[in-house]
Amino acid sequence: MAQKFIKKGYEVIDSTKKADIYIINTCTVTNMSDRKSRQMIRKTKELNPNAIIVACGCYAQVAKEELEKIEDIDLILGNNEKNDIVQFIENYIKTSKKESKIHDLMLQKDFVDLGEVTYTSKTRAVIKIQDGCDRFCSYCIIPYARGRVRSRKPENIKSEISKIAKEGIKEIVITGIHIASYGKDFKEEYKLIDLLEEINKIEGIKRIRLGSIEPLLITQEFVNRLKKLEKICPHFHLSLQSGCDDTLKRMNRRYTTNQFIEIVELLRKNFEDVILTTDIIVGFPGETEDEFNKTYKFLEKIKFYKMHIFKYSPRKGTKASIMPNQIDGSKKEERSQKLIELSNKNQKEYNEKYIGKQIEVLFEEKKEGYYHGHTKNYLLAYLKTDQNIENKILKVKCKKAEIDHIIVEN
Repeated sequence: MAQKFIKKGYEVIDSTKKADIYIINTCTVTNMSDRKSRQMIRKTKELNPNAIIVACGCYAQVAKEELEKIEDIDLILGNNEKNDIVQFIENYIKTSKKESKIHDLMLQKDFVDLGEVTYTSKTRAVIKIQDGCDRFCSYCIIPYARGRVRSRKPENIKSEISKIAKEGIKEIVITGIHIASYGKDFKEEYKLIDLLEEINKIEGIKRIRLGSIEPLLITQEFVNRLKKLEKICPHFHLSLQSGCDDTLKRMNRRYTTNQFIEIVELLRKNFEDVILTTDIIVGFPGETEDEFNKTYKFLEKIKFYKMHIFKYSPRKGTKASIMPNQIDGSKKEERSQKLIELSNKNQKEYNEKYIGKQIEVLFEEKKEGYYHGHTKNYLLAYLKTDQNIENKILKVKCKKAEIDHIIVEN
């Protein structure tokens, strides 16, 4: 969206400063994200009472009526409408007519390809290869906010990555709403692994990192083909959600803990120095103390490098929101803290294993005298230096380990 405005001659400024137009790209994955979106709308109006306020994105997509009650908002646009956001705003400037424009994404069959290169930094670019999800986990509103699975054409993806490579960007992140579903909507069989094999051939790109993936994507065949790709980063974010089979069943997750262990063992056997991260929901409806303890013990056994812990948040329109035995907020907080402590412990122990070892880091930016960068398996490394090492891959030595990063030296 920022690129679209820049091309039209607009200036993009810091969101904390006074602007003529504020665009709040809303999220709706939790109640907290809804609340933050509303708070941001009110905050921007305080910065400039005369500004044009636009709410777009997922919360706008599924809760148009709620946002229409907020007088400060001038335009409400769904996920599809973001593609024409400049035109909508310029029409509003001419007419001053408030509008809510939401396309029903359940009717959308094709991936909307903008044909533009989106940079997230000077060293890494995020490549969106698909949109939508048809898994319908019982807690999740995303299928309604994003619609059915739509895959981007391989030739368009490869074209974008080739442009990125020519700009000198070394790392790409393959992302989408449910990338394991990539290609399932094509007439001819073409899967994620087929795409990755072709991307791996593009000159200039040094690293290919996968975003969050469905655990069941990881099969022996997939791993056999993936491990031959020298640019693939040995970092896999497997969205687990719970370590208890009964809870997983209520969540409508389509694997068991035994299947998950097999997947973890497959990855650890085939990728050297592999790092596994995950998402966990605590306090899901009906989660007893015994079920939580099963999850805790399972997570102790797996030893993820890092776990993103979410307290269950009821989403209106999902099956889980009307399930019996909703969990008390204080109980969710208690369980969340236990898992955060376990995650921190695992991460610190893992980082300590690298002390004294040589590692390769792609350095990204300088903050407070230190260059920050990541190893191929996604360890965050800090190096103190006066040299300009932005976008350089260097061999360095780990000398100290903290919870969330390591300190390295030349």
